[in-house]
Amino acid sequence: MAIKDRMSGNEAVAYAMKQINPDVMGAFPITPSTEIPQYFSKYIADGEVETEFVAVESEHSAMSTCIGASAAGARAITATSSAGLALMWELLYVAASSRLPVTMAVVNRALTGPININNDHSDSMGCRDSGWIQIYAENNQEVYDNYIQAMPIGEHCRLPIMICQDGFITSHAVENIELLEDEKVKNFVGTYEPENYLLKKENPLAVGPYGISPYYMEVKKAQAEAMKEAKARIIEVAKEYEKVSGRKYGLFEEYRMEDAECAVVVIGSSAGTGKDAVDALRDAGKKVGLIKLRVFRPFPMEELACALSKVKAVAVMDKSEGFSACGGPVFAETRSALYDAAKRPMMVNYVYGLGGRDVTVDTFGEIYRALFEMIETGETGEVYRHIGVRDLEEQKS
Repeated sequence: MAIKDRMSGNEAVAYAMKQINPDVMGAFPITPSTEIPQYFSKYIADGEVETEFVAVESEHSAMSTCIGASAAGARAITATSSAGLALMWELLYVAASSRLPVTMAVVNRALTGPININNDHSDSMGCRDSGWIQIYAENNQEVYDNYIQAMPIGEHCRLPIMICQDGFITSHAVENIELLEDEKVKNFVGTYEPENYLLKKENPLAVGPYGISPYYMEVKKAQAEAMKEAKARIIEVAKEYEKVSGRKYGLFEEYRMEDAECAVVVIGSSAGTGKDAVDALRDAGKKVGLIKLRVFRPFPMEELACALSKVKAVAVMDKSEGFSACGGPVFAETRSALYDAAKRPMMVNYVYGLGGRDVTVDTFGEIYRALFEMIETGETGEVYRHIGVRDLEEQKS
């Protein structure tokens, strides 16, 4: 029987970690992810888990610890945010290219500068091409569920995986949550039994060797193939998780898309606000819908193109800047996904919420109004847009 509780997103992740009981955690504190190793270290101190906690001097060392532990055959975890993730940059590629299934909780926070401790997605979006699977959560329940599904995904694909949630918005907010019983989690995650590892004396091997030209490209191709295959594994694990939890997950969630004329694509906690806006507009007779991306790496190109093929206009929302001068990263991927579609909707990009800037139901209302105007006039207008920028709002008034 499910256990009902109230938890913050950080506490939910730490609780999932406790239920899994991994072998090693290497961690260094950084806001807003600090609470995760803090909660977890208490479980260790109280004897509730057998994890070896390695308190390091930096996030670079935290990921180095996880890489060493994973290479030795252990199940390794960490948690970080923002500049901490940026300090791991070099090691993210090492973990991925070494095919080590490290599991990392990322509590999304803006990157400097100027220095800011609030939420946006610039940290994880910045490392989107490092070879890590990326899964995002809308709320506390989802981040708990995503974390439990992470290891069966990453260990099967032999790829590291980051489970992302929005800093302070979900990480520190307390919500009602349903937890699985410890035994169910242990059975679902299973034990980690790598085929090859450093401490396996029967099969000596090198991890992270120098990749000379005749071999380097083959390594990258193997990573790319593993990422392509990860999509099917994510769906497979989600189906198994539904059996034990009753909660259904996929690559993305379609919200009231059955007859929508226009739609918004969004990632993370803002999806909840967007759903409220959709409900209000539906009550007013407007045919609108929303797609919440859950999995960003691997990107669900074909599936998303199919879901958007029936609408007339789409707004893709990015909570990070791409600095490409033509849109953010989610927009670039979504627009590319629709390139081969026989029928493509008009599409615009909205960069929003940077550094914790509020996004409200009215924000979504403004976006949907712009989409209906596009449908009415047949003109897309400016494609690369920002919304919620204070000086532009003042100019309007």
